[in-house]
Amino acid sequence: MTFESALVVLVPEAEFLVAAFRNQYDPTAALGVPAHVTVLYPFKPPPELTADVIQILQGLFSRFPGFRTSLAELGRFPGVLYLAPEPVEIFHRLIRLVTERFPETPPYGGQFAEVIPHLTVAQVSDSEQLEKIATDFAKQATECLPIQASINQIALLDNESGLWRIRQEFLLGTESASV
Repeated sequence: MTFESALVVLVPEAEFLVAAFRNQYDPTAALGVPAHVTVLYPFKPPPELTADVIQILQGLFSRFPGFRTSLAELGRFPGVLYLAPEPVEIFHRLIRLVTERFPETPPYGGQFAEVIPHLTVAQVSDSEQLEKIATDFAKQATECLPIQASINQIALLDNESGLWRIRQEFLLGTESASV
């Protein structure tokens, strides 16, 4: 097993809606990853998460204002059903903030030309199964969306123990940017 870390925005407000789907259809949920929008994955291997790196992250995030987000729209990638956070530009700014400071850790290992912030609901390779999941989720979500969330911290997760866990949380700045 390769040990990794990730920087994420946890969205506990979404758990009531997405947990059953994620537990059944998202393998990361079984590994301890809560509902989230990824800021940077993979970040650094756990042994490289030194006190200096933690201090740099604290400084970066303390200057980034807390914000509100809304999850209302369903989206898809091949094999993935997700909720799209709005305003998306705030998440793009967070991603740029970290990748400019740590260019050696590009989002998703540089695999994608464009990073689309998202909260994964289901991840399955069978497109017919994904279509059924999307229909079932849309029915369940009708009266629950949009989900509103106040974001005031970024979580650093790692899987050094074999399961993903929160290693550190970083408070965002106190000025707020609204949806």
